[in-house]
Amino acid sequence: MALELRQQLKLAQKLVMTQQLRQAIKLLQLNRLELSDALQAEIEQNPALEEELPPQDKNENLSSLSSTTEEREPSIETDITEGFKVSDNMTEINWEDYSNNFDSNFSFAKETPPADAPSQFEFISEKPGLLAYLQWQLAHCELDKREWEIALFVIGNLNRYGFLEVDIEQIIETTECEQDEAEYILEVVQDLDPPGIGARDVSESLYLQLERLGKEKSLAAEIVRDHLGLLQTRNYKAIARATGRKRPEIERAINFIVAELTPFPGLPYATDDTNYIVPDVYVKKIDGEYVIQLNDDDIPKLQLSSLYQELLKNDKSLEKESKQYINDKLKNADWFIKSLYQRQRTIYKVMESILQFQYDFFEKGAEHLKPLILKDVADDIEMHESTVSRVTSNKYTHTPQGIYELKYFFSTAISREGGDDMASESIKTLIRRMILEEDKKTPLSDNAISKKLAERNIKLARRTVAKYREQLKILPVKHRRHAK
Repeated sequence: MALELRQQLKLAQKLVMTQQLRQAIKLLQLNRLELSDALQAEIEQNPALEEELPPQDKNENLSSLSSTTEEREPSIETDITEGFKVSDNMTEINWEDYSNNFDSNFSFAKETPPADAPSQFEFISEKPGLLAYLQWQLAHCELDKREWEIALFVIGNLNRYGFLEVDIEQIIETTECEQDEAEYILEVVQDLDPPGIGARDVSESLYLQLERLGKEKSLAAEIVRDHLGLLQTRNYKAIARATGRKRPEIERAINFIVAELTPFPGLPYATDDTNYIVPDVYVKKIDGEYVIQLNDDDIPKLQLSSLYQELLKNDKSLEKESKQYINDKLKNADWFIKSLYQRQRTIYKVMESILQFQYDFFEKGAEHLKPLILKDVADDIEMHESTVSRVTSNKYTHTPQGIYELKYFFSTAISREGGDDMASESIKTLIRRMILEEDKKTPLSDNAISKKLAERNIKLARRTVAKYREQLKILPVKHRRHAK
């Protein structure tokens, strides 16, 4: 079989997206914080786009204003930009044409990322936390299989501060080991890095750190072990009376504790990222009716530069290239403002439809959430499902029931005997409430929860209950049981 090169003509249709349409889609996907950054970046890059200044006091400098300001007829562009009020001749963007199945040469991956953009590996891999760090150290401790299981249980019950949330009795009961084994494994864990790990409270954590430094018999160790409350209030006189030491010694010991020790050894290894949530839309109940209000705080009102419009209209000395540059910038600014208004209008429509479908949720709470899919809202507002998906992704609404992501209102249906279908989120709320109200000495198993749901005509398999419980980040029954 010979290899050869051939030229072949192929006729195909594909959607080629302009830069303006890509910008409109990108704006639609941004959340509240990202939108504010995008607006500022666009204002910096496009000189024809500017922020509308607040109106000045009419009584201030009236004479100077009347002599310098000329009356201009409002153009179409200025009508569009005033307070995001778009004229009716603005064409509705057909988002269906730009769903996820288009084929074009454009790819967001080819765009040059900003200098402070996170690495792609941060999205495809998990950052090693305290648990992984402790497991790596335990692998070098020469533990047998039995001791390894006990050690995993111990480090698995450390909170984000590095403190042990179970006592020796619970370790013995859960792992079915002897007391000597439990105490030995706890000592092994407390010998790991960082110093103070595996303590039951701040006092023990600080003492373990001093013990690692060989200062277990020092004044600092006595203070953190027996007088931590006085240390927190910096009551030097009471510490001096309790320890029989002089104030300068006590001050040196406390300064050493503050400078060299950490009360929460696990915090530096915490992998929790702080995510700040700013609602994109508010739903308020006023005089018995729900009112939808978009969050426009800190979003500047944009307008086209009157200076550039005047230059383009009246300055005959401009070169062709300069006119083309100004014209392009004005068109881009005009399209940006239209896209911004289109984004706000689409979010409002989606939220209005969600309020209509999930009215009982806004009135009574999460247990009354109804099954809802993207297609229901898309059909209601006559848009494509991909548009609704973009609008609801990573955007939040402030409701009388709390702050929720827009995706929260979309849930699959769970059938009931002799009743209406329920949303899976409503059932999760029921499961959470059952577990909160359970007897901690005899907690409910997944099978018991399944039977309780069956009493409410909700048929749910045990494995489905376990899946929902894991999604709620609730521990299994053996880890929720408290010692009698």
